[in-house]
Amino acid sequence: MIVYIDSAANITEDKLKGFFVGWLNPPSPETHLKILNNSDYIELAIDNQTGNVVGFITAISDGVLSAYIPLFEVLPKYQGRGIGNELMNRMLAKLGDLYMVDLICDEKTQDFYKNFGMQKAFGMMIRNFKKQSGR
Repeated sequence: MIVYIDSAANITEDKLKGFFVGWLNPPSPETHLKILNNSDYIELAIDNQTGNVVGFITAISDGVLSAYIPLFEVLPKYQGRGIGNELMNRMLAKLGDLYMVDLICDEKTQDFYKNFGMQKAFGMMIRNFKKQSGR
């Protein structure tokens, strides 16, 4: 069974393994925990049999008009079970009173986000892959 929580208070690094799939220079579990603790909002999916985090979403916000969802992932073994939908619904419920909620995604995942009322947009970004691990 999957349970959902919105705090990393009782999460340890050993419960955050296997994330950042496909990243060339992924953050360590230690850095991942720092990301969770320093985000304005988080939602975590926990496998209650193992106690491991199997999915997460983070948001940063000014609390007035805008929020940005920088990270959102479900471990491959747990995909296709509705965990991503639940995490996104929970996060959007927290951010629902804001004027704008933005995220950047690959074109192949845009249909997923359309299910939540998001619309395609154009933007700009910088990616410094030397810093991708967060060190």
